[in-house]
Amino acid sequence: MMVLGIFGSPRKNGNTDILLEEMLRGAESEGAKVERIYLTDYTITPCKECHSCDQTGRCVIPDDMQKIYPKLLESDIILLASPIFFYGVTAWAKAMIDRTQALWAIKYLLKDPSFGKEGKKRKGFFISVGATKGQKVFEGAILTTKYFFDVLNADYVGELVFRGIDAKGDILKHPEALKQAFEAGRKLVVDWIHNPS
Repeated sequence: MMVLGIFGSPRKNGNTDILLEEMLRGAESEGAKVERIYLTDYTITPCKECHSCDQTGRCVIPDDMQKIYPKLLESDIILLASPIFFYGVTAWAKAMIDRTQALWAIKYLLKDPSFGKEGKKRKGFFISVGATKGQKVFEGAILTTKYFFDVLNADYVGELVFRGIDAKGDILKHPEALKQAFEAGRKLVVDWIHNPS
């Protein structure tokens, strides 16, 4: 089983990175193989809305997103971590999400059965922190993430979100949050073993 951790923050070793690492440790503790993608290490051009993928299911932009597509498709569980920027995910995470338009075309326009009900099923989980304590601070990011996972045939199985977290390392002042992340990673793998679809 492959668990893919996508680090969407521009700040290395920040709060979402720490939480995602704990989730990955939890997954590894149950025997899962994990892979990490740090989006800031990749050059991802925003979607140009050229519609070339409508006919082919392939994106024509020759950048690092071409390395990410196979990792997304090989994964059984996808964990996306992003802090909140203006009530949404970061630009790095959004660029990657928007570029899965090519996979959307495969699923919904070309109706490839491998992306349909008969295709590989995945699970998706979202991790986020926000500096403000507003009730709706995570709503936009969660909705975006749900549609991203839908394209990948990944059931959105939950999120860990924490308000009032801003300065680098603030999450370390909340050891219960780290325990929750570790347990969530462990539980995702256990649940997958017992019910992979």
